[in-house]
This record gives sequence, structure tokens and C-alpha cells, in this order.
Amino acid sequence: MARHNTHRATGAAEIRFPLGTAGKAATGIALAGAGVFGVLSGAQAATAAPAPAPAAHKATTAAPQTAQAPVERATAPTLTFTSKLRYGSTGGNVSELQSALNAKGASLAVDGKFGPRTLAAVKDFQASSGIAVDGVVGPETRGAMNGGSGSIPGGTGKSAPVQNSNSSSSVLAAARSQIGTGYVWGASNPGSGFDCSGLTSYAYKAAGIDVPRTSSQQVAAARQIPQSQAQPGDLVAWPGHVGIYAGNGKVVDAGRTPQAVTERNIWGNPTFHTFR
Repeated sequence: MARHNTHRATGAAEIRFPLGTAGKAATGIALAGAGVFGVLSGAQAATAAPAPAPAAHKATTAAPQTAQAPVERATAPTLTFTSKLRYGSTGGNVSELQSALNAKGASLAVDGKFGPRTLAAVKDFQASSGIAVDGVVGPETRGAMNGGSGSIPGGTGKSAPVQNSNSSSSVLAAARSQIGTGYVWGASNPGSGFDCSGLTSYAYKAAGIDVPRTSSQQVAAARQIPQSQAQPGDLVAWPGHVGIYAGNGKVVDAGRTPQAVTERNIWGNPTFHTFR
């Protein structure tokens, strides 16, 4: 049987303070010179005020949350360039476009390269603005991004198209100048030869127009039109092949057959595309 220790200091009374939070706060964990639970002398016990009762727990009511003001996006910069931009374009104008798209909710690296992410952001903006979704930033898209005006501040109010009648003639002339040059897959200059998209990119570049390098990219970047609207200098495309429309049912292209750049009759059912 366990034995209780009955030896206590004579004349001492043991006071056990409440162990509640309020009791601990009021009396402390231990008193100097006291036992584990605090031992007071007889005189002290007689005069000590009773320990305060634990404070009643008060239900706290969470303060109503203050409605937060909507986060405002940075003001979109005004687009000041006049040229059309499309997949494959590069330079400061593309950086300007990317910054404007970011201000409207996109999340693009401002690197001056009109790649897949920029193309997707342009198409998203066009769709949300109710304009033609073609991925090309021309007067209509630029005007929508500028708040409805396609004019350039301080300018004439006119936008220079990428491809006009003069540049279209230059595109065709550049392509025709290479008739007889050999077909070489992956090549894109007179010194080494041309493949199909190498010829078209060369012809457009000679006219001062930057287009993507491959046939699929060129077709994706251009605007498809019916054959009745095609003009010399536009693209004629077949699956995996592309050439320059020469008018009158003819195309200038670099083909595996006859292994050279030629001007010949259009065959099959191609599609027609323009950068105008």
C-alpha cells in the first residue's frame, strides 16, 4: 500500500492556485521559495487574497472583412508602329506589342520575337474584341488595342500595309529572277539554291517583307483568300509545298520536280493566302 507523506513544514499552509490560463497569468508559474505548486507561510496564507477566478472565455467575433479594391492592370501602352506584325516577325515593334498584350492580361516574355505564345495572345485578344481572328496585327487589331483608333499619334492617320501593289510586284519579280536556280532542300539563297519556302521567303524579303521560313508557318501567318481575290505576289499552297502566284493561273515555285525554280501552270486544288 502506498504511504502518504505527512511531514510538512510546521505552520505552513499549502495553497494550490488554479491551473487555468487566467490563474497562471495572475499568479505566475511558481513563487520564489515555494514548493512545486507554491507554498505560503501561515501568516501569508491568512492574509493572501484569494486567487482570482479564471476569466470567462469570451467568444470573439471576427471583424468583417473589408472588401478589397480590384487590382488594376497597368495601362496598355499605345502602339506606335505602322507595319503589320505576324508570326515570325522580330524587333522592337514586336516588343512593343508584347508589352501591350501583357498590360491586357497576357504573360509574355518581352523578347521581340513573334512566336507561338505571342500568336496565341494576339488571337485571344482578337476573339475577345470581336474582330477577325487571324493572328496578324494590322490596322484593325492595332486600333482595338489603342482603344478603337488605328491611327498613329502625331502621324497621318494611315497605316502602311505590309504588302501593297508595289511590293506584290516586287515579290513576283524577285521570284522570277531566280527561275532556273536549282532545287536544294533547306536552301534559301541564289548561291546555294532554294527549296519551296526558301524561294518564297527570299522573294518576300527582297520586297522588304519578313515572313516565317517554313511553308506551314507562312501559310499560318498569312490570311487565306479565295482564288478569285488572289493577286500576283500572293502565296499558292499545297500540303507541304508553297509558291508565288504569278497571275493567269500560273505559279513561280521551287519544286522537287523539275528540280529547279520554274514558272508553270497551277495544278490540283491549292489554297491561296495573302499578307495584304
